[in-house]
Amino acid sequence: MKLAAAIIAIAWFAYAQTPVELAYACPAADIDSFGLSCSPDEPCAVLLELSFAETSGARIFVTGNLHTETTTLYGILLASDDGGHTWSEPLPRMRASTIEQIQFLDLAHGWISGQAIEPLPRDPFLLITSDGGNTWIKKPIFDDARFGAIAQFWFESPTAGRLVLEHSEKHDVYRTNTGGESWEREESSGQPVTLKGREAAQEFRLRPDGKVFHLERRADPGWQPVASFKIHVADCK
Repeated sequence: MKLAAAIIAIAWFAYAQTPVELAYACPAADIDSFGLSCSPDEPCAVLLELSFAETSGARIFVTGNLHTETTTLYGILLASDDGGHTWSEPLPRMRASTIEQIQFLDLAHGWISGQAIEPLPRDPFLLITSDGGNTWIKKPIFDDARFGAIAQFWFESPTAGRLVLEHSEKHDVYRTNTGGESWEREESSGQPVTLKGREAAQEFRLRPDGKVFHLERRADPGWQPVASFKIHVADCK
């Protein structure tokens, strides 16, 4: 037990000293299109916020976004095939969007929830994979533009699932029998709704400390460090 604790402590120290640093070059086109007021005297800090982590077999996926103090820039998806030692981005960054919850039902079928932020949440969507996260297809929840954000979702099978959409202090429950291709509203409530299945304890947690996000995996006892990610990504001038 003491040896295992020592190994975990060494791993934690290594990751804490070498957090993953995402690249962002502050392109002029982004500064103009997002309407950022950046200058050498008052640079715009670009920050990383991580939302959710999940596994598909040996792969780890983490969702999040890049943002300034006032503007959401890009939704991002990170993936590791080696237990958190190295990371890649298997999905192009999603402009003015956040991507959040992840569920893998099995080694093939997975979903990620998201929405555009302009600046309010709107046009909710799912990213859907049927090959274990190698490729993802974006599927809007609605055919027309609407305000709202996906608060929760849960799939019971590759085809059957439910989600909760929050908008204007309402909580609408939708069901799909097509794997997320189309949705029908079941009910609407003025109170928060918790979907069956989503209450289960998560395997991972993401813990910010002001400088880095720590990705930790549930262990017995406590939590085991997996990786850390630098929060301050860039300063646009």
